[in-house]
Amino acid sequence: MTTATTRRQGDSRISPVFIGILAVTAVAGWATWTGFAARPEIAVFLFVTAAWIVSLCLHEYAHARTALHSGDITVGAKGYLTLNPLKYTHALLSIVLPVIFLIMGGIGLPGGAVFIERGRIQGRWRHSLISAAGPLTNVLFAAVCTAPFWLHALDGVPLQFRFALAFLALLQVTAAVLNFLPVPGLDGYGVLEPWLSYKVKRQVEPFAPFGLLFVFALLWLPSVNIAFFDLIDAILRGLGVSELETALGRQLYRFW
Repeated sequence: MTTATTRRQGDSRISPVFIGILAVTAVAGWATWTGFAARPEIAVFLFVTAAWIVSLCLHEYAHARTALHSGDITVGAKGYLTLNPLKYTHALLSIVLPVIFLIMGGIGLPGGAVFIERGRIQGRWRHSLISAAGPLTNVLFAAVCTAPFWLHALDGVPLQFRFALAFLALLQVTAAVLNFLPVPGLDGYGVLEPWLSYKVKRQVEPFAPFGLLFVFALLWLPSVNIAFFDLIDAILRGLGVSELETALGRQLYRFW
């Protein structure tokens, strides 16, 4: 029997779906490193795509885990703690659309968040932390991807794997920056929302479903796109990753 203070054991058991995605990431990463694949660019494509999906799962897991420890004990029963992307409230927004945007434009566009029962959570800081947990996961993922660069530990790393890591780092940085934008529907607004007046929140609420589409449309404007990627390139340069490395990684990924 499950009560308000206990969870079923399977609520937090890692899903076979996620384990399968991890396996694809590992095998494709190995093929990229060793040059085993007949077409190396396909190995890069599979490695980056699978690793990107892993990061999306971890992003949503971070929201759910933080919500659990903040008072929303329903996230376990919803399957959010299993890292199974098929359990998300909006699997299309959380996984499918970000992957499509990645394939189409080579950009780490954020997806939709898991459904948190905010009424169970007390305290504005907790609400803000739940929203911040997702993009902070992307920040951590970016730090891991760029570690060989800023630690100057690239000796012996095959060029294809190096470029793939650089491109994956670009995706994580873009996802973090975009998610932290204070736009309704994105995590950045979720961080600010608990501190806004009731009147402001009511006025903004109708625009929340369109926030992601608004950001995507803005990025199609040449001036906005250039300014945005100048910012991303500056962040990556600070982490030791050059524009040439990310460009070559993008070229390998988008082999078609």
